Amino acid sequence: MNWHIDLPDLAATNTLGVRIAGALRTPLVIGLIGDLGVGKTALVRALIQSLSPGMRVKSPTYSLIESYELGALNVHHLDLYRLRHSDELVELGLAELLEPSALMLIEWPEKGGDQTPPLDLTIHLSRLDDNRRQAEFTARTEAGRCFCRGVAP
Repeated sequence: MNWHIDLPDLAATNTLGVRIAGALRTPLVIGLIGDLGVGKTALVRALIQSLSPGMRVKSPTYSLIESYELGALNVHHLDLYRLRHSDELVELGLAELLEPSALMLIEWPEKGGDQTPPLDLTIHLSRLDDNRRQAEFTARTEAGRCFCRGVAP
C-alpha cells in the first residue's frame, strides 16, 4: 500500500505526527527517509508529544538512540546518519529494543545495513519548496498495511 500527503507547513507536519500516533499498533518499525532538514525529527517530536504532552524530545543525532517510556508503549528513536559501521548497532544493543510493546522510528535506516531491523513501513519526506514537504508512505509488511489503513486519508 502506497499513499502520499502534502505538508504545506510545519503545522501540517505536526498534525501528521498526531495522526500517526492515533493509528499506532505495536510492535512497529518505521523507517524515516529524506534529506537533512526535511522534517524527520520534527515528525517524530510531534508524534511523541501527542502521546505524552510536554515530553522533551531530543534529536538522537549524536547519541544515535533516544528511548521514551510512554506508559505501556516504548518508543525508540534512532538517527543512523552518523553511524560509521552497521556493527555499531549491535554494540548499542539494538536487538534488546525490539520488543512487543515497542515503536521504533529509524532515521537513515539504510545506514544500518543488515543490522537494521525489517521495516514495516517507510515514510519518505521530500522538500517541495522552502516550506512545503511531501510524505510518501510505503507499507512493507502486513503490520505496515494495517497501519496505513488506519492513518491514510
